[in-house]
Amino acid sequence: MTLVHWSPLSTLLTGPSYPTASVRRWVPPMDLVEAPEHYLVRLDLPGLGRDDVTIEIEDRVLTISGERTATVSGENARAVRVERAGGGFRRSLTLPDGIDADAVTAHMEHGVLTVSVPKPVAAKPRRVEISAGAAA
Repeated sequence: MTLVHWSPLSTLLTGPSYPTASVRRWVPPMDLVEAPEHYLVRLDLPGLGRDDVTIEIEDRVLTISGERTATVSGENARAVRVERAGGGFRRSLTLPDGIDADAVTAHMEHGVLTVSVPKPVAAKPRRVEISAGAAA
């Protein structure tokens, strides 16, 4: 039987193997929530600010795109292990007919982007009151 010296630090630095940051593609997680008056799109964008993200609506397609750069802080620093992917991302959703693009709003707080898309008037449920008396 052979005894092998085990060092937790060497395991941390050498394995398990992960793809390099240049191979991995960053796709921020996204939620789509339907409320009675609007749809909410939420993306986790840690480390990004308002100026790093672009939101566009064209032909009923909502596109959220941006880029997160992978950096190593400090002079003479080198990355020993990189697991947080960087690079550009693009997420697109097709919106229902009748969306008013001018009414779409966006808010970013604590690394979470929330885009509110009001529902079209035709898509909202409408209650019709029943009147009493003679029909017109």
